[in-house]
Amino acid sequence: QVQLVESGGGLVQAGGSASLSCAASGRTFSTYNMGWFRQAPGKEREFVAAISWIGGRKAYEDSVKGRFTISRDSANLYLQMNSLNPEDTAVYYCARGKTHNTDIATGPGEYDLWGQGTQVTVSS
Repeated sequence: QVQLVESGGGLVQAGGSASLSCAASGRTFSTYNMGWFRQAPGKEREFVAAISWIGGRKAYEDSVKGRFTISRDSANLYLQMNSLNPEDTAVYYCARGKTHNTDIATGPGEYDLWGQGTQVTVSS
């Protein structure tokens, strides 16, 4: 049974940085696209960034482009977040793509394995 476990986050001042990690246990996730999503109170879960399992392709939500960087290695997914602002406050989730398709998907429904989430709070 593969599990995803996020770590990192916490309380950060506006303009600061934070790093999130997502560790996979069980079978490898190396042949699946991986993504980060976030959910703020009272809002739907939204796409943040994703990375393909081959070819190194990446996609970002418009509001985080130039500030967030997604990366991965054989057993971990990372999200480096810079220039944080209060609108970035949310629970952040890592997720594994449903199939071995290399096309990057941005909809939550295209991901079938989720971590428990980690809180990121940006104070103004």
